[in-house]
Parts: sequence; structure tokens; C-alpha cells
Amino acid sequence: MYSAIARNKRNTVFIILLFIVIIAALGFVASQLWFGGEWGVVIGTVIGAGIYALIQYYAAAGQAVAMSGARQIQKSDNPRLYRTVENLAITMGMPMPKVYIVDDPAPNAFATGRDPDHAVVAATTGLLDMMTDAELEGVMAHEMGHVKNYDIRVTMIVFGLVVAIGFIADILLRMMWFGGGNRNNNSGGNPVMLILGLAALLISPLVAGAVQAAVSRQREYLADATGALTTRHPEALASALHKLGEYGRPMRRQNSTMAHMWISDPTKPGIIDRLFSTHPPLPDRIRRLLDNATRF
Repeated sequence: MYSAIARNKRNTVFIILLFIVIIAALGFVASQLWFGGEWGVVIGTVIGAGIYALIQYYAAAGQAVAMSGARQIQKSDNPRLYRTVENLAITMGMPMPKVYIVDDPAPNAFATGRDPDHAVVAATTGLLDMMTDAELEGVMAHEMGHVKNYDIRVTMIVFGLVVAIGFIADILLRMMWFGGGNRNNNSGGNPVMLILGLAALLISPLVAGAVQAAVSRQREYLADATGALTTRHPEALASALHKLGEYGRPMRRQNSTMAHMWISDPTKPGIIDRLFSTHPPLPDRIRRLLDNATRF
């Protein structure tokens, strides 16, 4: 478990480097099509995206709360949820996170924040209505597992960089369609370069999304294991995941950029979208929990 947490932290560096490469590639395309191959454009694009991602790193938690429509609660507002999180924080030796409720009949929950000292956990009203106390504890232990494993930090970084890549690609595509490229240089007038540039602009957000999905899937498995170790009741979390699979529904306020934060995919994607799913299949997660129940 501890080696997996350490591996998560090391992978953060690799993830950042990979996204920098993607962003640099977008800057290179822009420099070739519109700025005569100036490398300053590449450097400027990377620096600009880095600044944007840094801003997102600090602001994304608030954005996620706002996009979900969550409202912060105190113990008196919902003693059941608050005490569940409070007991888990004590058990795991962690600071008490801020607790939120999302008014939505779809059962779901998420965690966000920069680190355990700035963490947020949230549950929907649908989850609170559907889950038994043991199942609710399993779900919130999973979310607290994301906090303990520093998954929320990686999530914030990935969130910011994915948004930055999509933003840059969108601007460059609009420049291509409406600006027609820089016809005053050889690169801009080269049909091959235009085709390659267009392909890069279309593919880069897909690559970023695929990386985001792969990162998220592995962290879901680890959070399941962390939650089961905390409660010593993997069957409760497995039962909760089964209910999410049976009775889950799309969220009222869906946003694909924060889909990876939820315990269950809130968008109910189609067949093609599942290729980029941020969550492993629920049956696989349930099977892993039950197969390893004696180890917990």
C-alpha cells in the first residue's frame, strides 16, 4: 500500500512531463503555421500553459464545488454524513476535510483539493438516501483514500493541464479555420504541414483525455483498497459499488472535465466514450474487493 502511494507521487512528475510534451507539440504546430518556426512560441506556450495549470491547481477545487452545485455543511446540518467523515479522518490520522452535499438524486461522491490539509469530500443526497451506514462509510472511506494517497493532488494537476490543452487546441483550430494559416511563410503554405498541424490539434486533446483516464482508473483501484483497509469491511464498499451500478443515473449537472473526481462516472458514457472512461468497470472493482476480502 505504502509503495503504491509513493509510486503515485513519483508518477506525478511523469504525468507533468508528458503533458508538457503535448503542450510543446501544440506550440510547435502554432510556430510552424503562423510564426515562421519561432521557438519562442513553443517556449511561450509551455510557460503560459504552466501558469494556467498552476492557477487551476489552486482554483480547481473551488471550481469543482461550484460546477457540482455542492453546499458545505456542518455537523448539525447532516450529523450522519459529517460524523462518518469525522470518524474516518480520526481513524486514518488525517485532518478533517470540508464536507459538502450535492442536491442530486443520482448516488455519487467525490473528493478534491490540493492535499489533506486542503481537502473537500462531497456526497449526493441520492447517495445518502440509498446507502446503509456501512455502505456510506465504505464510500466515504474510498474518497478519504483519494485524499490520503494524494490522488487529489494529481487529479488537480491533470485537471488543469487537460483544460489547458483543450483551450490551446481550440484557439489554434479557430485560427486555422478562420485565419487560414500564415501564407507568408513556407510552412503555412505547405499542404502537408497544414494536414499534420490539423491532425495534431485534433489528436492532442484525445491523448490528454486518454492519459487522464488511465491515471484515474489506477487510482480508483487504490482508493478502493485504501477504503477497505480503513473500514476492514470490503463487503460494504462492494455492496455500495453494486448499488451504484444498479441504480446509478446521470448527474443533473454534468461536466466531463470533473468526471474523474466522482466515485462512479456521472455521465453514463456510450460505447465509444468508454474507451476514455475515467473509471474501471464496477464489476471489476467489486471482484477485486471480494477476492481480496481476507487480506483486508
